[in-house]
Amino acid sequence: MTNLLVITALRTEGAALWGRIDGATVERCGMGPARVQDWLPRLRTLRPQAVIIAGVAGGLDPSLEPGDVIVASEVRDAQGSVMTPAGAPLTAELCSMGLRARSGPIVSSDHIVDTIDERERLSATGALATDMESTAIVRALAEDHGDVPVAVLRVIVDTPQRPLAGASTVPAGIQALRTLRNIGPTFQTWADLAGPRRVVLAAPRSFCAGVDRAIEIVELALERFPRPIYVRRQIVHNAHVVADLSRRGVVFVDELDEVPDGMTVIFSAHGVAPAVREEAARRELHVIDATCPLVGKVHNAARRFVGRGDTVLLIGQDGHDETEGTLGEAPGQIVLVQNPEEAEQVTVADPERVAFVMQTTLAIDDAAETAGVLRQRFPEIASSSTDDICYATTNRQQAVRAIAYDADIVIVLGSTNSSNSQRLVEVAERCGTPAYLVDNAAEIRAEWLRGASTIGITAGASAPPGLVDEVIGTLRALGSVEIIERAVTNENVSFALPKEISG
Repeated sequence: MTNLLVITALRTEGAALWGRIDGATVERCGMGPARVQDWLPRLRTLRPQAVIIAGVAGGLDPSLEPGDVIVASEVRDAQGSVMTPAGAPLTAELCSMGLRARSGPIVSSDHIVDTIDERERLSATGALATDMESTAIVRALAEDHGDVPVAVLRVIVDTPQRPLAGASTVPAGIQALRTLRNIGPTFQTWADLAGPRRVVLAAPRSFCAGVDRAIEIVELALERFPRPIYVRRQIVHNAHVVADLSRRGVVFVDELDEVPDGMTVIFSAHGVAPAVREEAARRELHVIDATCPLVGKVHNAARRFVGRGDTVLLIGQDGHDETEGTLGEAPGQIVLVQNPEEAEQVTVADPERVAFVMQTTLAIDDAAETAGVLRQRFPEIASSSTDDICYATTNRQQAVRAIAYDADIVIVLGSTNSSNSQRLVEVAERCGTPAYLVDNAAEIRAEWLRGASTIGITAGASAPPGLVDEVIGTLRALGSVEIIERAVTNENVSFALPKEISG
């Protein structure tokens, strides 16, 4: 069991945790920066293998409520900031318990932050909560125990809507201490993650050329056209990309009826049906088409097959944005086939006039199996001269297969609505390796890492590469990391920008 030191400021915080964490030492440093400085010589005499700074705090983000838990991704004070990535698995553990837990910056002040103006000023910097001790302790630990995993966890008592001096302070404080007591046992679970690991990185990973192009189109539109800029559906299927662009002035909509007449609208990388283009033209919207050229190739093939009188079978996923756009090329003449079972049952008007196309982000093996059934049933079936599944999907699936056999687990960075990311999980699992899809490091559960000495990491084609760096940073903060990159190919594909934005 890892030697864990838990540091609290208040006696009540310590009392909430004493006896709740097997094998841990609970120390009280006192409230405020002056008392922390007096206590730091005591810290230098201790030799912990992991440290958690825990207690209550004031909320800065307006969405926070008493009892919410913040695990610091970094701590800040007037002297600067210190990153604290090791705490990320705590966030996932707390969320699995049903708690409202978030990861983000915590700012330490030399006084109690109790005015609305000051809370708003600190919140505008991105900080979620404020305390008076964490940053000084973390900085001292970095100087004296630089290789020790450190986490900072605070339970919210007061918020901008419920100030510290209000009538709700006492019950909110009791609630926060009760929450702190309940989560105490997870501290040792986190501490036991400390130790060395080996990371095997899949390559290629993260953004593909189509995603890079789509994001660049939106960024250029923000520079060149009046705001707001509207995007129909998610530009790519990744929560981080969408959140970042939203902060910069992009408005994402489900349908064009949410876009005012005459405004600029961008079609996402997944493509749209002709009916959407017609509506945009009728309403004189300024359209910029960010459809991935490889998706456009599938649309072109579907139109060509329909034009010569074929029934077109689309191998794809029901409800996916790309599938909806392709089906819309010829409603009633393009039929969705999701799997081999549906391929066995599908009927066509003329078995000698039939063709198939594919969604570009499918699992290669699954798509091939479904296509095999169609070819067996319809020997004259036509298809594209080249594979519809895009090069990036193929490369990333081959890359994850190359690392899965060597890994105890595989972490896939990507959002749950990303088809290509979901397929990477499936490919790893087919190799017999447990695989998990996460949006960021704060979703990685401690139970996944326990006993895993070699961790495979990849990212879907719509996931920013910085997310991989974030996960590696978390693992490094828990112990030494040896990194091996395994490349199956090098990608040098690029796509030209549409004329509406390239001038």
